Amino acid sequence: MRKNYSRILAAIILAATSTACNTQTTSQTGSTTEEVSQPEQPATQNNCTPLETRQANVPEQEPAFEGQTRACGIKSDVDFEVTVITKGLEKPWAVEPLPNGDLLVTEKPGRMRIVTASGETGAPLTGVPKVDARGQGGLLDVALSPDFATDRTIYWSFSEPRANGNATSVAKGVLSEDRKSLSQVKVIFQALPAFDGTMHYGSRLAFAPDGTLFVTLGERSNIKIRPQAQHMDSHMGKVLRITTEGKPAQDNPFVNQQGALPEIWSVGHRNVQAAAVDAEGRLWIVDMGPQGGDELNLVEKGKNYGWPLVTYGEEYSGEPIPNAVTKKEGYEQPVYYWDPVIAPSGAQFYTGDAFPEWRGNLFVGALKEQRLVRLQLENGRVTGEEHLLTDRGQRIRDVRQGPDGALYIVTDQTNGELWKLAPRR
Repeated sequence: MRKNYSRILAAIILAATSTACNTQTTSQTGSTTEEVSQPEQPATQNNCTPLETRQANVPEQEPAFEGQTRACGIKSDVDFEVTVITKGLEKPWAVEPLPNGDLLVTEKPGRMRIVTASGETGAPLTGVPKVDARGQGGLLDVALSPDFATDRTIYWSFSEPRANGNATSVAKGVLSEDRKSLSQVKVIFQALPAFDGTMHYGSRLAFAPDGTLFVTLGERSNIKIRPQAQHMDSHMGKVLRITTEGKPAQDNPFVNQQGALPEIWSVGHRNVQAAAVDAEGRLWIVDMGPQGGDELNLVEKGKNYGWPLVTYGEEYSGEPIPNAVTKKEGYEQPVYYWDPVIAPSGAQFYTGDAFPEWRGNLFVGALKEQRLVRLQLENGRVTGEEHLLTDRGQRIRDVRQGPDGALYIVTDQTNGELWKLAPRR
């Protein structure tokens, strides 16, 4: 009863204190969203209407600083169209644009294939190792080698079946000239320990400017293994940094710490399915949190991001997370969090020329909320949020920028689609 009273009171206060910051005229036609607005101005939390106005799951939890949640609602002054390149993909998990404009797509059951820019869907590439596709597992992320133009090497993550369960692994292989197979396939990294479960594998791959590879890992969800997100002898719930051969990067923060796995870059994550490197070479992740606790984090070397000890939100049951607090010395605060959640998957910092207004913005796919989220960031803080493609009603699993400056998107469904978001012609 006390919790319900707190939520009602918080909702009343929010409604009473919010004021509008922009007036927009929006029309949507078919697959295209058109918007007419004044040029976008930086907004402050005291002079805007938050985009999110629904009742929070845990309204009694207070943000650590202004703007950490419920940022100003903003609108794009752009004219774009969405083209469905192809349909019929089975639970696509990642899309990676190729230099020639074609697209490499992974499908959760364990297939990787190339879709041409004109929409021709190729047969699955041969050479992909077996995956454990139960639950949230399967063939996950894919990334091109920084030297793909010369070495034709592809990296991917997957839930690998093991003798005593499964865990996330990373493999690499060389794409054949005819683009039908992978050769020299090698599993370069295997997360430990294996666990007999079907949830929270992570896993996104992102190359750092120095050519090392960031790998994000989930903590496998089960409340018995969940605490390993804080254990230094476990890969669970960590961001890792490895070489292209799967070895620990030499300057990782815990290389010389007794009892710590040398691959670890950061600690205390829940289930990171969104990761992107910005123009300054910094890694940002969006962690799929508990109910009312999805987090955007700027991931720094050796830092602890709290899970499951320090977090916003609650269990999906509505119960408090055992022994957790929202703030504690020695643990990092998220740059931003969502309550209610969006269920993030896939992320991309926009750097292209097709949409100059979006340069520097972070795009995040949303599964639960079935939309593409645009975040405006200034000086390391979120100053505005926009939700795009809401009219399409599909779970967005991944978003990537192509060499043409368009955004390419895959949808999470049995009859999955591949979209191109580009300026209206």
